[in-house]
Amino acid sequence: MTDTPAAHAAPNAGPEPSGDLCIRTMAMPADTNANGDIFGGWLLSQMDVGGGIFASKVARSRTVTVAIEAMSFRKAVYVGDLVSVYGTLVRIGRTSVTVRLEAWAMRRREMQSILVTDGNFTYVSIDDQGHPQAVKQDGLPISA
Repeated sequence: MTDTPAAHAAPNAGPEPSGDLCIRTMAMPADTNANGDIFGGWLLSQMDVGGGIFASKVARSRTVTVAIEAMSFRKAVYVGDLVSVYGTLVRIGRTSVTVRLEAWAMRRREMQSILVTDGNFTYVSIDDQGHPQAVKQDGLPISA
């Protein structure tokens, strides 16, 4: 991973995060690989947690991850980086919610965040038995 701009950067990827702040955490030494960099899987899990929080608010229910699309690891995350995940609603289906997630890192001794990872995550609304259920909008299930 390098800190050069990605040639396939999303057209709306600007200098500022877009969407709602879902989660913020600090990358710690326990989250590193053998090279001392933060595991991509750790970052993916932080994004999934943040996206799950966002999707559950939209669906007004428990949600589970069913798909991750268009995931792009753009820049490395290092120990001590403050990682923030932002979510934007992409689509509401009958039982699913798709969320655009961006992970931004603020490096130590720097004042501006940089986009490190982004992707689309899809979650399904589930009932207490774990079965898919219609997404509720304004307290009512969305009709077919």
